[in-house]
Amino acid sequence: MKSPNSVPLVSHARRLCDFKHDEANRSVLKALKETASSTIGNNSLFTVRPGISAEEALLHVSMLLKSAEEVSDEITEHASGIERGLIWSLVHSVEMARGVVDALLDGNRL
Repeated sequence: MKSPNSVPLVSHARRLCDFKHDEANRSVLKALKETASSTIGNNSLFTVRPGISAEEALLHVSMLLKSAEEVSDEITEHASGIERGLIWSLVHSVEMARGVVDALLDGNRL
């Protein structure tokens, strides 16, 4: 019987696999270019700054999508009929987009 305090040994093959995975993630992050300057909308006061890393940009996108989820959830409570269905569809789309961004970020942190 195993002791509840025993730590499972990680096989050499598993550690090698993890190392290769980490190396692949680092090379992908290095391959992704930094942001270029880009305006948001027509005649906007706001721009995306150049030189932001892909990881930092994805983190910001994730935070923006989380905010959109929270606002949409709040609006859904006050809507009725077809509006509620449309807003729910928006919430679902934002959640899926955020899920993809977060999965990319999590995959690059392993």
